[in-house]
Amino acid sequence: MMRRFQHDGLSLSYRDEGKGPVLIFQHGLGASAEQPFEIAGGYDDFRRITLECRGHGGSELGPTDQLSIATFTDDLLALIDHLGIARVHVAGISMGAAIATRLAVLNPLRVQSLCVARPAWFDSSAPENMAIFAVAADCLKASGVDEARDRFASSQAFARLQAASPDNAASVLGQFDRPDPISTQALLASLAADGPGLSFADYQALRLPVQVLGHNLDVVHPLAMAKEVCAAIPGAKLVTITPKSTDKQAYKADFSAALKSFLTAVETSERSGAASLYRPAYG
Repeated sequence: MMRRFQHDGLSLSYRDEGKGPVLIFQHGLGASAEQPFEIAGGYDDFRRITLECRGHGGSELGPTDQLSIATFTDDLLALIDHLGIARVHVAGISMGAAIATRLAVLNPLRVQSLCVARPAWFDSSAPENMAIFAVAADCLKASGVDEARDRFASSQAFARLQAASPDNAASVLGQFDRPDPISTQALLASLAADGPGLSFADYQALRLPVQVLGHNLDVVHPLAMAKEVCAAIPGAKLVTITPKSTDKQAYKADFSAALKSFLTAVETSERSGAASLYRPAYG
């Protein structure tokens, strides 16, 4: 069920379904609450919550100079506080993975476990894998949406992306179909230049169960970055899943099964009294 809450002068939307341990599951850039629920929609024994970040889904955009992973993380924490939830499992896809990780680093007592799915950032801003979004933003800024789409689709940057990762190419091209090109341009430009604001030491300091998901054939979310994130976090476990470009349904099934298994194992460990260990017996 979609709901709304007021924060920082904005009306933000979120989806809240089910009962049980709380899973906060954040969407990627340009997506909505529908994206995480495609993966976790059947997790009936968990309460699943997704905040639609500013400018996404039904959430208002607000000042464009505040569009950032840090702001989105602050908004998410405000929602958790608004709902009166003490501790959560947190997961995220791409941009959502950066938000989830930042939330876990800054609020270690509030987060039970972390799932970092297809990370697009590690410890720096404006990584090269996000540059394609800046190209799309520049096209939108220079032209009307139809001309911008054509200009982007005929660019060398898009051709290289399409050859290397058809799913990434379709996803970025789909940004031109969003209903508000002004907000889309602002989001793409801001996030392409952004980062999670975390250091390597921040990742090393995490002490909780962590699962990292990745696949190959993914230029925007390179498997090498997933491996880098995983290597930096003590006890983190990497799970490789079917690429979306190979089989989208198999990707969803692999993702859903891996995350559910991880969450169930963490819950079982906590009930058995093993919660004090940050290297839990899962996976």
